Amino acid sequence: MSKKLVEAMADLDEDVLLEEVKALKDQGVPELEIISSLQEGMGIVGKRFEEKEYFLSELIMSAEVFNEATKLLGAMEESGSSKYGVFVLGTIYDDIHDIGKNIVTTVMRSNGFEVIDLGVDVPTAKFIEAIKQHKPKVVGISCLLTTCFDNVKECIQAIEDAGLKNDTKILVGGGPVDDAAGKYMGADIVAKNAQNTVDYCKKFVEV
Repeated sequence: MSKKLVEAMADLDEDVLLEEVKALKDQGVPELEIISSLQEGMGIVGKRFEEKEYFLSELIMSAEVFNEATKLLGAMEESGSSKYGVFVLGTIYDDIHDIGKNIVTTVMRSNGFEVIDLGVDVPTAKFIEAIKQHKPKVVGISCLLTTCFDNVKECIQAIEDAGLKNDTKILVGGGPVDDAAGKYMGADIVAKNAQNTVDYCKKFVEV
């Protein structure tokens, strides 16, 4: 574990971070070890966010800095570096908002998850197909329109009717989604932000 790299990631010091990634790579340090240090730093970012030392802008920036660092490594996708398994995510049908979903995707990936992003306006059948194919422990459904609450409810009910809810937790999120809405939809948890999503998902995967 590179202490310098962990601290640079935690402090969002992009110049030092990229310099250190290059140096470690030149020294022949395995890419997975470098990624592990970056993820350790991301964990600190998450804690600072929860303690309100960092805000959403820093959380987004941390994911962008992380992505820049992994681009230098080049082989992140091939290296099988998703240590926390698969997370399936999509915006419910009739809703085409994607900013929140994209932030969650980026932050989840930079925290060690393989994210299957189904996109926006996702029909129920596509969620069910993805659960069968990827067997995620948690599925995220994004919804930014109150008019689509019933769509999410229908989708979650269909997932349950297909016998897929025993092994999969359903997480919902989006601006208007509060705990009452989540209960109405039949969700297991309402995520208030990207870091909530990371923390919740980590509970249900085996490292």
